[in-house]
Amino acid sequence: MKSIQKTVSDTLRELGSKFIGFVFYCENESSFHDRLSQIKKKYPDASHHCYAYRIHPQNMMEFSSDDGEPSGTAGLPILNQLRSFDLVNTGAVVVRYFGGTKLGKSGLIQAYGGAIEQLLDEPDFSEIQLIHPFVIEYSYPEENNIKLMTLQFELKELESKYSDKVIKHFACKPEMSNELEVYLRGLEYKGITFQRKERTFEII
Repeated sequence: MKSIQKTVSDTLRELGSKFIGFVFYCENESSFHDRLSQIKKKYPDASHHCYAYRIHPQNMMEFSSDDGEPSGTAGLPILNQLRSFDLVNTGAVVVRYFGGTKLGKSGLIQAYGGAIEQLLDEPDFSEIQLIHPFVIEYSYPEENNIKLMTLQFELKELESKYSDKVIKHFACKPEMSNELEVYLRGLEYKGITFQRKERTFEII
């Protein structure tokens, strides 16, 4: 699964109608609707504001809206583009200005889907992977041991805090998490402590 790093936008014209597409990151329904409201305020006189989103990789939630267009001709083609690129935590909106010529159902499907497809050809995507988070606390002299462990288990550092001791949050591949836990238990005599968190999805 992937997510988009930054907002992309472009315009598609079809038989006089103008379709302005937007694709952007959103981590929940609230953040999506905040962005949708901003777009509606920017284009208040548009004929339609059709959209779709896919959020929550652990418990996938999908939704689409035709916003007055014939059923299945706008929101679903937008959603299908997000599906085809395996995007999650991603929203897409297409603003339409009617140009006076009806496109028919097939024309609408092609236009709404095409407005999003053209935005997804070459954007920057981030991988969303299933991970096992580990929180590791250690004293400064153990930094080299932690660096070696990071390389050995291909850990991704997510967060760090430096005070009396060092506290670091790491993402571990699920298939290596049991081995990492055994390894860390072998370092407890050095004062290195850890917590193994529940599996989750993280942008890597």
